[in-house]
Amino acid sequence: MELKNKKWSLDEFNAIRAEVLKTWPTGEGVNFEEGVKYQETIPAKRHFAKLLVKAKKNGETLTQPRAGVALIDEHINLLNFLRTEGEADLLPSTIDSYTRQNQYKEAQNGIEESLKAGRSLLNGFPAVNHGVEGVRRVVESVDGALQVRHGTPDARLLAEITMAAGYTSYEGGGISYNIPYAKSVSLEKTIFDWQYCDRLTGLYAEHGIEINREPFGPLTGTLVPPSISHAVAVIEGILAAEQGVKNITLGYGQCGNLVQDIAAIRALEELGEEYMAKHGYQDMVLTTVFHQWMGGFPQDEAKAFAVISWGAAAAALSKATKVIVKTPHEALGIPTKEANAMGLRTTKQMINMLKDQVFPQTRELELEINMIKAETRCILDKVFELGGGDYAIGTVRAFEAGVLDVPFAPSKFSLNKILPARDNNGAVRLFDVGNLPFTPDIVAFHQDKIAERAKAEGRAASFQMVIDDIYAISKGRLVGRP
Repeated sequence: MELKNKKWSLDEFNAIRAEVLKTWPTGEGVNFEEGVKYQETIPAKRHFAKLLVKAKKNGETLTQPRAGVALIDEHINLLNFLRTEGEADLLPSTIDSYTRQNQYKEAQNGIEESLKAGRSLLNGFPAVNHGVEGVRRVVESVDGALQVRHGTPDARLLAEITMAAGYTSYEGGGISYNIPYAKSVSLEKTIFDWQYCDRLTGLYAEHGIEINREPFGPLTGTLVPPSISHAVAVIEGILAAEQGVKNITLGYGQCGNLVQDIAAIRALEELGEEYMAKHGYQDMVLTTVFHQWMGGFPQDEAKAFAVISWGAAAAALSKATKVIVKTPHEALGIPTKEANAMGLRTTKQMINMLKDQVFPQTRELELEINMIKAETRCILDKVFELGGGDYAIGTVRAFEAGVLDVPFAPSKFSLNKILPARDNNGAVRLFDVGNLPFTPDIVAFHQDKIAERAKAEGRAASFQMVIDDIYAISKGRLVGRP
């Protein structure tokens, strides 16, 4: 099949599906019709999409951690602990690195070694190896709505198994799970493979099962300007909607300046609805997710809690539908379940204190919203133009031209010409706009903001600012001052 943003026919999907289910023996345990019937039995209180719809309607911000271990019983215990002790509203199954690279034999070895050791020797939950029956044990033993979180360029078999097993949300996308994660995988392949995941989700929707889909918003996680992540989020949302997905969550990673972060979430939801309507996708629900700081963390736990609290405050005041929560052990490695629960409770407390407060619609906030929208529209409209009216084709061409570009990405398919740095107030701007299709006034805005900081610091604007900003939070401040 040729890559294009067009809904796959059932025949096209099934032709590829036959091969996907053969890639590991557990694929033989997938039965779509039986999966639909099982999904119908999941109550609303454990249904991800329904909880998001309710939260959006009520103006609530739900909490969700990251978590995953190798063995089924240990994974169940971990998730139930985060639900009870961490008070998590939504729960994840973070997938292990071998599964993310489709290395199922190595994942199986990890399971067997974990059984011998009596503890997890994998950095996540190998759902493909556990198969529908094993994964369904998790669904039936955990009192919460479950989402698959991973980082997989080719996530087709993982989607088949977890959706048939009863998971009601699936994270990722052909851009956001390629450019920040892989070096040499082409965008044509990952967009195509993720169209499969979206078509599968769309097929469930056609049978009355609305499984939530969530593109990965933060991308590379450090100093990603809102317009870059927003453009990717909206494109992945459109690609999903074309395949029939009805419940989509668009994401954004915290930058650190409160006004910019609040503006970013508000602009993201408005842009998502604007472009969905513009292209005829109106029978769906859009929600937002705010990711707490994705860059370097302080090693000191007390300082780490401050970073978590700041992210919680920004999520609450922006009225994001949910927030992905960090732990005080971010700088130390895989967190204990107790540390994970503490991060959740810290976030929940902050959200509860701020839920009745409204951040004022100041002139500064309005200007920031308008700038983010203007920048994002420049990118989206150029991608659409490059694709001749097709976002899938346009995305491939846009990355080749640098019209879409992600800072610090490992992928050789991203030009990496743009360079972000903070302005004098800590908002993320562009020291170098690369080939982004911004208007002259937008380019001048970024130059002026960087020059203002350089003057305040008594140094020339340079790449050193970028380096200083990358490490600033881990060293105890937001802006990397000399």
